[in-house]
Amino acid sequence: MPLSPAFDPPDTQDDHAFRLTGDWCGAPVQPVGEALIQQAGALPEGAFDLQGVRRMDIAGAWAILQALGSGGDISRVRGKPEHLRLLEMVAAADAARPKRRAGPGPFRALLERIGRGVIGIGAEIYGILAFAGQLMVVSARSLANPSRIRWAPCVSMAERAGLDALPIVVVANFFIGAVVGLLGVNTLRQFGAEVFAVELIGIAVTREFGIVITAVLLAGRSASAFAAEIGSMKMTQEVDAMKVMGVDPFEALVFPRVAALLLTIPLLTFIATVAGLMGGALVTWSMLGLGPTFFMTRLVESVGDTHFWIALSKAPVMAIAIAGIGCRQGMLVEGDVLSLGQRVTSAVVQAIFAIILIDAIFALIYMELDL
Repeated sequence: MPLSPAFDPPDTQDDHAFRLTGDWCGAPVQPVGEALIQQAGALPEGAFDLQGVRRMDIAGAWAILQALGSGGDISRVRGKPEHLRLLEMVAAADAARPKRRAGPGPFRALLERIGRGVIGIGAEIYGILAFAGQLMVVSARSLANPSRIRWAPCVSMAERAGLDALPIVVVANFFIGAVVGLLGVNTLRQFGAEVFAVELIGIAVTREFGIVITAVLLAGRSASAFAAEIGSMKMTQEVDAMKVMGVDPFEALVFPRVAALLLTIPLLTFIATVAGLMGGALVTWSMLGLGPTFFMTRLVESVGDTHFWIALSKAPVMAIAIAGIGCRQGMLVEGDVLSLGQRVTSAVVQAIFAIILIDAIFALIYMELDL
């Protein structure tokens, strides 16, 4: 029959030994052990007599070690050999347990986070440059020997990544042109210059919104698709199998996608510009009574085609950025689904950021050229 664990504190001033009795096993040890730890704290040099202990498990041994204090001097314990061996084993296991280190302070944590961010930016820039260099080598090799180009994937990608996006590009740019026209008419009406809404619509749509909205839509649509497709091939080790067979993944996967967007973005930009101008013309016709003939005549005379060619000059750079970012993020996918989701998200975010940055750089260049 089990006996409850108990202990007797030292009964004289000269006797500093705690006498333990009963079975120091299981759940009953906790309240008794807490009382023992509390009283033993007042006698740091006290000894422990375990001669009266019948049985002891790890819970009992741990309570006694806690009562011994941080030093855990087992020489202060008298008892049966098996009990002493158990105490030594538990003490050794506790000493081998990794200690939790105190975390850095908030200021140091902030500095570490900034440092990791700077290192991450440097590594990202290095990776982008390495990817761009490899893409340039593959492109030059393919253009020097056109028989190496995989025309079927290029055409297929041009249809899926570019032409299939035609409806959403047309609809989005039509409403963007209408919104620009609506804001222009309402704003210029305060100055009695509603007729200049035609120039506002023409410059805004042909120079900026046509190319930027098209590129952003392709960044969300095509860059994510490229990252997901190549990332899935990385997860299933198809890319590794291509390398084993002597097929360059850049030549088979990356170059066709870049070439497809290079072919389709200028076409989509032209159609998007036409759709945006149609939306603006509809607004000026309904609100100002300016017919399509007057709109087109004033557009040709006052705006011209310079702004459209300026916008079209951005298309190849944005196409390379969108396709390159999507393919690079797909190549960085590891073997789990979480990595795939993170890389697809990064592809969209980086592509949109690159579009805005490229547009800003071109705006500064053309401002210096007075165009």
